[in-house]
Amino acid sequence: MSGSSDSSGDGAAAGEPDRSGTPKIRVRGLKKAFGSHQVLDGLDLDVFERESVVVIGGSGTGKSVLLKCILGILEPDAGRIEVDGQNVVGLGGRERDRMLRKFGMLFQNAALFDSLNVWRNVAFGLMQSEGMPAEEARKVAERKLSAVGLRPEVAELFPAELSGGMKKRVGLARAIATDPQIIFFDEPTTGLDPIMGDVINDLIVECVRELGATMLSITHDMASARKIAHRIAMLYQGKIIWDGPVAEVDTTDNAYVQQFVHGRAEGPIKMPVRQE
Repeated sequence: MSGSSDSSGDGAAAGEPDRSGTPKIRVRGLKKAFGSHQVLDGLDLDVFERESVVVIGGSGTGKSVLLKCILGILEPDAGRIEVDGQNVVGLGGRERDRMLRKFGMLFQNAALFDSLNVWRNVAFGLMQSEGMPAEEARKVAERKLSAVGLRPEVAELFPAELSGGMKKRVGLARAIATDPQIIFFDEPTTGLDPIMGDVINDLIVECVRELGATMLSITHDMASARKIAHRIAMLYQGKIIWDGPVAEVDTTDNAYVQQFVHGRAEGPIKMPVRQE
């Protein structure tokens, strides 16, 4: 395998996961439509334990819908989603709560609570879902903030006082606060300059590796995908049309992948352009 940048060797791919067992996440035949618009159309995807999979694709291709279906925020129209071999579609009550405790999430734009200071944002899940006392939760929050390179005094600040890069770090600290088994990343470098984006990528790799977590990310940022992925899957017209090791994304002969990766206007992917 060849063709990837040097950065991929320093990222999540440095330490390949074992793909011989039951996938941590298995998606089969997933369908989701909104009215007449078919967003997911029989999607299949496996993510193995301690593996980092990045789903790429253009805006509106259904990447966020895929995450929301796995999280149970959206109910699929058809298909099966398994976590540790258990079908989680339609789970409710305590079973859903137990399943959700396995997950951490870094939202696009961090999605911090404006009315809470930094440490309470980070500790939100610990106190709300796990009932951890505030004093203990604050200590955990401060440790997680330190893990993403933020000083103790940041804990008392509010989101409005943070830069974009600091918000992403706080969001990452919140995502890892409960030591989740699976972490989802929704466009983790959106809104950041290239240098800060690379800092966030490095932090993601370091934190996830330390936790031994499984990671599923969605992005259109190929620099980020190359840095944090073991494997890349491309979503187009509701299906995964290519899936392979990160090192092969630049050398595959799949025309759709090549057009997307290199940002070419010409190719099989046709973007609608409104004529004035």
